[in-house]
Parts: sequence; structure tokens; C-alpha cells
Amino acid sequence: MRRSAQLGFLNVCVQPAVVCGGACLLAAFSWGCSATVSPTSHAVSETPAGPTFDISGTVTPTTGGSGATVTLSGAASASATANSSGAYSFTGLAGGTYAVTPSNKGFTFNPTTQAATITTANVSGVNFAATAQTGPTASISGTITPTAGGSGATVVLSGPTAATATTNASGSYTFTGLPNGAYTVTPSESGYAFTPASQNVTLTGANLTGVNFTAGQGTAHSVALTWNASTSTVSGYNVYRSTVSGSGYAKLNSTLVASLNYSDTDVQSGTTYFYVATSVDSGGDESADSNQVSAAIP
Repeated sequence: MRRSAQLGFLNVCVQPAVVCGGACLLAAFSWGCSATVSPTSHAVSETPAGPTFDISGTVTPTTGGSGATVTLSGAASASATANSSGAYSFTGLAGGTYAVTPSNKGFTFNPTTQAATITTANVSGVNFAATAQTGPTASISGTITPTAGGSGATVVLSGPTAATATTNASGSYTFTGLPNGAYTVTPSESGYAFTPASQNVTLTGANLTGVNFTAGQGTAHSVALTWNASTSTVSGYNVYRSTVSGSGYAKLNSTLVASLNYSDTDVQSGTTYFYVATSVDSGGDESADSNQVSAAIP
């Protein structure tokens, strides 16, 4: 059964959520609201939107590749463990730009990280060469205070060796077994900003302590989407998002949205997102995409 469906205007507004005393309060102002575009009529199609893709590669030789941890960041975050042949893969990814970083204790990697951009196809051959560390090794350690923002924070190390650590209940972290060289240490924790945002340090054979940070309550962001009701009788709506204009959409809602609005709270600062919506009838048929709107996160 095919029916005409008109979804109408899709509007978007970027809203800051202010973290205050452990409770999130929606500020009484907003910015980044896009202008609406003209609604269009769409024929219902049984083909769902939102194709996904893979990023894959190999870490060689297997002495350093087997069991290596490979971290994905950028348009989405994930981690994978390379198999006994050093091969790894990330699946179900929307279009966008990603960074891929391997780590394995006792090894350095060339390159230390690689960018991978998904447009309309899988990305393969994101490969790395592992080299066993030689010579003296040392550690980098520090503390994030106060513990409200420091406990359980993620700390990312980049340089000759890449690694990720989680701070303990006191906000302390340590990276061990590091070869000499220049490193960058960067903390992160949802709802917090850090001073300094990162630190550049250099190891010359001795342990380096006191690489400390201060956590302050930060500003989180969300995107508020609204749309006009379909002119056809529908059971609900789906909302899709991409970091690439016109393609690579991934569905955000797990169940049909019964209302005419949706709030996307899983957004990252400095990223532009692109949204479309569809309507779904009682038979499960889904309309074509609505007009696309964008939201630039401050």
C-alpha cells in the first residue's frame, strides 16, 4: 500500500543545558536556530533511511597487533580489540570523520593515529605498524580535582605511545611503561570543563608526576527538533542524524516518536549535525525523508 505523506516543516534549535548543583536546567535562551524550509510531499516507501558503514584495518606484526586495543573517536566513540592476526573492525557507523588510535603495552605505533572519513562506502586498510619499545621507560601521572569531576574521568595520552586511562576515586591516573618522547595528556568527563584543557609533557628517562588538572562544571548542549504533523494518518515518526550533509543518516529513536518534537542530547561541541524526519503508518511503511536541517554545536 502506498500513500501520500506530508511531514511539513522540520525546525531545529540548539539549546544549552546549564549544569547547576547536579541538576540540568534548560536555559531561558537559545542560539543557532535554523530557518525553516518549505515542506514537501513524499510517497511512502518501505526502504528505511540511514545506511551504516564499517572501518577496518590491521596492526602488524602480530607480536604487537594481536590483542592491541584500537580506539575510535570523532563522529562516534568506540573501542575494539585486534584479533590474533592483528585485524580489527568497527561496524554500524554513520557517515562522518573519525580518528583511529591503536595501543598495546610495550609497543609504539606508526602512525600513532589515523583519520578515516566515511562518505558512502566502507573504509578499509586503516593499518598500523607496531614496534617493540627499547631503552628506558617511565611513567606520567597526575590528579584531577575536585573529585566530583575527577573521579572516573577519562584521560587520553597521545605521542610515541597512545593510551587511555580512567581516574580512580581520588581523581588520580598513571600511564606506565612509556618510552622517551613528547606527549599530550587530555582529560574529559561529561558535564565538566578542564583547566588546562590539555598539557604537553616530555619524558627523558625519569618518571613525570604532577600533571594535574582542575575540573569545573561545564555547559552541555542539546538540539531541539520540531515538525508539523503529517497530513496522512500515521502511527508516529522517526528522527535521523548525520554529520554529513545529505547522506549517512542514522536513526536516533528506538521506538516511534508519538509527539511532534524530539531532543537530541548526545551531541558534541564543535560539530555540525544534519537531521531529517520520516512518518510511519500503521502498516510499518515509512515516508521518504523530510527536508534536512542542520545544527552547529558551539
